[in-house]
Amino acid sequence: MQSVIELSLHSPWFFYALAGIISLMVGSFLNVVIYRLPIMMERDWQREYQSYFNPDDPAPETERFDLIKPDSTCPKCGHRIRAWENIPVLSYLFLGGQCSQCKTGISFRYPAVELLTGILSLWAALHYGPSSQALIAIVLTWLLVAMTFIDLDKMILPDQLTLPLLWIGLLASINHIFVSPTEAILGAAIGYLSLWSIYWAFKLLTGKEGMGYGDFKLLAALGAFTGWQGLLIIILLSSFVGALFGIIIMIRQKQGKELAIPFGPYLAIAGWLTLLYQEPIKTAYLSWALGY
Repeated sequence: MQSVIELSLHSPWFFYALAGIISLMVGSFLNVVIYRLPIMMERDWQREYQSYFNPDDPAPETERFDLIKPDSTCPKCGHRIRAWENIPVLSYLFLGGQCSQCKTGISFRYPAVELLTGILSLWAALHYGPSSQALIAIVLTWLLVAMTFIDLDKMILPDQLTLPLLWIGLLASINHIFVSPTEAILGAAIGYLSLWSIYWAFKLLTGKEGMGYGDFKLLAALGAFTGWQGLLIIILLSSFVGALFGIIIMIRQKQGKELAIPFGPYLAIAGWLTLLYQEPIKTAYLSWALGY
């Protein structure tokens, strides 16, 4: 382990290659997280409901279902995915995008998530170079990719992902890796309370819920990384991108203003860009706004 760290510090390209390869493998695991974590949460809710409202009725026994077990299988024929069939991106290309057993098509989203995770993680590594900043930014990237696709699928942002991200940001501030502890704490608090306030103002005025508590926690986590100074950039960027994509989706699906659109993916995109490019974004915005 020590030799790997020393080699990474003395050979940046080894660090970049290692970051890219590991992130591709993590991207493969994130596909499991994206699919299974919401199911695990739903089963936990059902067990909690059962124990609270029907404590005398025995809960039905179920097979183990978590991020490790059962093994990945083809959803149609049940073929167990072997190790060589689970190599990120390459296995999909080698198999021609089909199950090796029944030839059922495999969703392109699986290699897309792997590629996206690998590319964004490598991007972060190249941006920061071999450093603690790069390592933490890569972990942030992994969590944001998982949350983005879970929110797109189920419109939830799991506490199992948002809260660890928040604590990572706060702990990173102890050594001033991105911002100071004061900036991180203020960023987390203001990030949460800003969306919390908007949520309740909207609910009191309309009687409807405009967003979920997961959005508050995600913005709090991003605020812990960027500090309170980055929050306005995140909110402006995410609102602009969200409005743009929302209009496109409503036009394509021919639905009205009641269409529910997850806000988490836009917060994730804006937060990632702000962490890496806060100062250039701020400078570009001021130049545009003030006309110089």
